[in-house]
Amino acid sequence: MSQNSSADDYEKSITSSQEAVVEFEDTRKGLIGQLQHLLHSNPAAVPLIVLVASIAVFGLLVGERFFSPFAMTLILQQVQIVGIVAAAQSLVILTAGIDLSVGAIMVLSSVVMGQFTFRYGLPVEVSIAAGLTVGALCGAINGWLIAHMKLPPFIVTLGMWQIVLASNFLYSANQTIRSQDIEANAPLLQVFGTKFEIGGATLTVGVIFMLVLIFTLSYSLKHTAWGRHVYAVGDDPEAAELSGVNVKRTLISVYVLSGLICAFAGWAMVGRIGSISPTSGQLANIESITAVVIGGISLFGGRGSILGSLFGALIVGVFTLGLRLLGADAQWTFLLIGLLIIAAVAVDQWIRKVSA
Repeated sequence: MSQNSSADDYEKSITSSQEAVVEFEDTRKGLIGQLQHLLHSNPAAVPLIVLVASIAVFGLLVGERFFSPFAMTLILQQVQIVGIVAAAQSLVILTAGIDLSVGAIMVLSSVVMGQFTFRYGLPVEVSIAAGLTVGALCGAINGWLIAHMKLPPFIVTLGMWQIVLASNFLYSANQTIRSQDIEANAPLLQVFGTKFEIGGATLTVGVIFMLVLIFTLSYSLKHTAWGRHVYAVGDDPEAAELSGVNVKRTLISVYVLSGLICAFAGWAMVGRIGSISPTSGQLANIESITAVVIGGISLFGGRGSILGSLFGALIVGVFTLGLRLLGADAQWTFLLIGLLIIAAVAVDQWIRKVSA
């Protein structure tokens, strides 16, 4: 009897208790909170908004010339090298690293292609393969030192930048291979500069390569296990290791791929400027970081979209062309881009509060 009464009392207490046992407070209060969460879920949204706004503003200031197919495609042609290098930089920064050697690796790869062709007389296909191999090898050295030796990415790539930069001048004897010689004897080196028209717009093979590269990497980062590992390593390498991710292998693969992409950028640079010089592309490392930061990829790693780096590069291109058409001093471009960099980091910090 006592057992039945205690069971009845237990059932009554359960039925009379509140149905909601645990409630979580919704921190996304108001329009600002919802906007913050939206931008956190779509990291490429901010640079896309800035890109559209800048195009609209300069379109109003400059007029129809800015919206012409020539002007729009000129921007793509101008940012193609930065866009390719920014794709490599994006992969590294997503792992919470940074690569200061991307520009030097790009130039060294192009120098190797030129020297193998004109100094050693090798077939241009072999020379191109050698240049791509050198770029991947430089990236592999960076990745091994960072992953296995546990050295800071900033220090490793700073040292690699100095080593590769010196190697460029020593190996090439500071000599430039002229555009006319390349066009006459090794036109394949200039293939990325090949132009063609689509509906009145003039594009180059380099522009198409940049777009295909970025969209391919974007798909890989979103829909493959390797891409998820890259984000996991950048967000928390210790937690990624505990969850079964091979952190060292992921880091090395990222730096090798980054070096290979930089080598392709070196090949594309030959098509863009025509000649091969050890002094070209010296600012590519800074320009790539600028595009990545403005593109909304967090310098702390683990958050961002590689499409954002494309938008960041295009923003710089829009500002550069727009101010040039307005007749403004070139220094205004640096001033405005500097403000954009600081604003982008501030917005990133504000958005990161959602995940804190």
